[in-house]
Amino acid sequence: MPEVVGVRFKRACKTYNFDSNGLKFKVGERVIVETERGIAIGTVTYVPIDKEIRKLSKPLKKVIRKAEEMDYERLEFNKEREMDAFKICKEKIESYNLPMRLIDVEYLFDSSKAIFYFISDSRVDFRDLVKDLATEYHTRIEMKQVGVRDETKLLGGIGPCGRELCCSTFLTNFEPVTVRMAKEQNIALNPAKISGVCGRLMCCLIYEHDITQNKKGAAPSVDCNGCEDPHGKDMGVDG
Repeated sequence: MPEVVGVRFKRACKTYNFDSNGLKFKVGERVIVETERGIAIGTVTYVPIDKEIRKLSKPLKKVIRKAEEMDYERLEFNKEREMDAFKICKEKIESYNLPMRLIDVEYLFDSSKAIFYFISDSRVDFRDLVKDLATEYHTRIEMKQVGVRDETKLLGGIGPCGRELCCSTFLTNFEPVTVRMAKEQNIALNPAKISGVCGRLMCCLIYEHDITQNKKGAAPSVDCNGCEDPHGKDMGVDG
């Protein structure tokens, strides 16, 4: 029975299971793991627990070791490369006059690939751009198109409530949000009031929707003369 440890790679992303490889960890420790994309650094979200193999969806990759000083130095080095790559790529996008907006650049921990996140309303032929970037940085290049909600999750910000955005702090998935949810909570359908930083309906509209519906079903009925008390007596006042 393998010991499984939970590892998260970004602040608001899902937790992935890894084989602890016989090592002991504390929640919050940084570890180096083997992933399908290559070597990565992540944060432990739960300590090793025993799990039956049949309950695992697929064979687990292993934790290689705990993060060391040189790993943090590599992280800083990657951040510097990401900033440089963002600037260069943005200049090249403008020179090629491509209909796309660069959002972020991510280097894999082992520098085996650089991922460029962008937004566009149409298909983009970025083959020449990729060739230029591959020549410039001597690594594999991936161009990844994202939506406006993904953009906000990547960049972060402050919501109308005055707190950091849910999507960039703890939401791991985007669930469908509808105008009907606002209607059923008696929220004014003012786009400025129910839209988030991304311009789409605020994710928090879903938080209390079920509770609101349950309370509505349990509330006493109201007649035309006024309220009805719990004992069924009319509390209305004759005019």
